[in-house]
Order: sequence, then structure tokens, then C-alpha cells
Amino acid sequence: MNKRQGYVNLAALMTAVALICGGIYLGVGTVKKRPEVRTPPVSTPEWIGTWAASPVAAAPVTHAPGAPSGREGRSLRNVVHTSIGGTAARVTFSNLYGTEPLLITGASLAVRESGSPAAVTDSLRRLTFDGAAETTVAPGGRIVSDPVELRIPYDGDLLISVHTPAPGGPVTSHPQARQTSYIADGDHAQEEAGDAYTEQSLSWYHVTAVDVLTSEARGAVVAIGDSITDGVSATADSNRRWPDVLADRLGGRYGVLNQGISGNRLLEYGRGPSTLERFDRDVLGRSGVRTVIVAIGINDVLRAPHAPTADNVTAGLRELADRAHARGLRVIGSTLMPCGGLSRCTPAVEAERLKINAAIRSGGIFDAVVDFDRALRDPYAPGRLKPVYDSGDHLHPSDAGYARMGGAVDLTAL
Repeated sequence: MNKRQGYVNLAALMTAVALICGGIYLGVGTVKKRPEVRTPPVSTPEWIGTWAASPVAAAPVTHAPGAPSGREGRSLRNVVHTSIGGTAARVTFSNLYGTEPLLITGASLAVRESGSPAAVTDSLRRLTFDGAAETTVAPGGRIVSDPVELRIPYDGDLLISVHTPAPGGPVTSHPQARQTSYIADGDHAQEEAGDAYTEQSLSWYHVTAVDVLTSEARGAVVAIGDSITDGVSATADSNRRWPDVLADRLGGRYGVLNQGISGNRLLEYGRGPSTLERFDRDVLGRSGVRTVIVAIGINDVLRAPHAPTADNVTAGLRELADRAHARGLRVIGSTLMPCGGLSRCTPAVEAERLKINAAIRSGGIFDAVVDFDRALRDPYAPGRLKPVYDSGDHLHPSDAGYARMGGAVDLTAL
């Protein structure tokens, strides 16, 4: 039986109707669970993304000096948060920034025991690749695991554990995860207990996506942007980035995939490839995507003296929208938020920002607009963030600011 047949047979075994919990937005910074509702099932379960993170850069080898050598290596236990549930899951591993083949000698998926590196009893599943427990990913490549049957919770944490042997070069990572993951010496990928995972990390390693098989969700929304979407100023381990708030409001009906990269730029390489360059990979290549929210551009105009003009930025945004439309996606664009008080936010930068926002609001680029600028600016100083929404650096929002952003998205526009 080949892999495609395996997917079909597995899908036929899945339960097609389940209860899910939804969320309704009650005001700025307040999210409350609503009573359980039934979502009309679709005729056939489909694969939809529940979590994603963009590969950003090559991280130093994760094997500490003096760590066991040979096949002992180390185990990385990534903690990721789901936006929808399902009856099976598959995981994407990346070696995009690796300079040597990535040998995975063991991997697993489990539901996390709250607040710890341990798995919920009987939830750990060994991940295989075309039926094999080991696989090698070429430099620049990626691989998707075989699907495993497991009840994936909505709004819950998963553990994705990867064991690799001794150092083989830098590994692909997503820093600024705002989520504590864990590292252990030796091979502990198949252990439910978390005792061996004594080292902590605020980066994700190797893993870039989790898809679930579901009849309950209606598709996925991808949020693509920079550090403001990545949530670099949000409280760690609390899932308070604005896409998290949006996922709470959607209540498991749509997956929400955060493809923010801190320092990212629309037109040029900043941290990671430009949004234009990575758009196919991080948006069009995601499972079950129906809508994309584009929140990018402020880093482009802040990079004086070689910053592009407002016309260049709006042309880039229009290209993103056209490429998404060509794939049948709905596109929502966001205005650029104020940066007054930041040393690089000069009057010239402010003038370009206002021009870009005027073009976005005009309705000539996107299907709909979420006006983050108006939602978070200080009414008495429109060039600045309202103090309660300012993390303190005058660019990135506070937790209250992220809550305001997530609440500003019109759900009917999705």
C-alpha cells in the first residue's frame, strides 16, 4: 500500500462528527468560551493546518559540548499550540537551512501534559516516514511524516519530539517562539515522561507544520507578517499573539497558522527571505488554506536610508494579493501601526507609512481591510501607539495590544 492509499484508508476510518468549543469576542482584551455548538460536518475529512512556524535561519548545533556522541545524540521536544482539533495528524520537518543531511533516528507526537515536558498517558505516537522509523532529509529539503491516529485537541499543546545523532551541522529553527520547548541528552523521543528534558529553549527546531484530519473545521487562515505577527513582545508560554486571539474567537472552526518572522520585510531579505519570496512556501503551500491576512511593510519603511517608497511597498502588497487570488484565496490586508517614539521612526518614515495606509484603505488592493492602525493608535497622538497597547519599545504591542488586534479582525470578512 502506498502513502496516498494509506491516507485514503485512514480517512475512511475517522469519525466525521464531533462537538467543538467555540469562542466569541466580548471586548478589548477579553476572550470567553461560548457554549458547545455543533459544526455541520463536511462529507469527507480533509487535511487542514492546525499550527505552523516559518523556518527562519540556521541555528547552532544543538548538541552541547561533551554531550554523548554517536547515535546517542540529543532529543528535541518542541511544544506547539493547536488552533483546531482532529482525529489524526501529520508533521512537517525541515532541513531548509541545514548544510548537511539531517538524520532523524526517531520522532514522536503526543498531547502535552499541562505545563510540563511530559505527555498525557497513552497519547504518544511514534512518527514514521514511508513506514520507516528513520529518515534522512537532504540540505534544503523537508519531509512530511506518515499520518498517525490520535485525538488532537483544539486549543491544546502538542509535543513533537525529534532525536538526531551527533552534530551534523547547523539546524533549521524558528527563534522568538515565545514558547518554552525542551532538550535532552540521549534518545528520549519515544518516552512519555519528561524527566530527561532538563534543558529549555525558546526556539522551535526542525518542525514547521502540523496538519490534522478533520470534518469539523472549514479551512485555515494564514497570518503572514513580521515580529508583530510573530508576537515577540507577548508574554511567553501564554499564547497571546494576535493570531492566537483570533484562533480563540474562531473557536476551532478554522485553523489559524502564524507565519510571522521577526525582522521580516516585504520586498527584501531582512531576517529570513522577503515575504514575496516565501509567500508560496508559507501561505500557498499550507494545508486547507482559505484566507490570508497580510500584515507586513513597517520594516521596509524603517530601513533608512535605503528604504523603499510607499509606491514600492503597495506594489509588493498588490503582487501578494494577485498571487493569492490566482489560487482562489481571500486576502485581508492590514494597515501599518504607528511607530512614533522609536528612534528610526522619522517624519519621513511616518509620511510613507500614512501613504501606504491610505492605499490599503482605498480598497484597491485587498478583499477586506483590518485597520490595526486605528485600533491601536493613541487618539491624542495618532503617530504613536496608545500607551496601554505599547509594550514599551513604541513598535511592538503589549498583551493588551495583541488582544485588541485579534479582536479587530472582522470574522465575517474571513
